[in-house]
Amino acid sequence: MLRAAIIFFVIAIVAFLFGAGGIAGMSMEVGRLLLTVFLVLAVVSFLINIIGGRRGHR
Repeated sequence: MLRAAIIFFVIAIVAFLFGAGGIAGMSMEVGRLLLTVFLVLAVVSFLINIIGGRRGHR
C-alpha cells in the first residue's frame, strides 16, 4: 500500500510538470488517502501487537 501511495505521488509530480493539473490533483488525493490508510493500519497493528502480543519471550 505504501508503494502504491508513492507511485501516485510520482504520477502527480509528473502530471504537474506536464501541465495536467486535474490529473495531478486527483493523483495527489489518491496518494494521500493511501498513505493515511497505511499509517492508520500500521498504528493499529502496532497497538494490537503491544496489547495482545505474546508474553514471556525467551
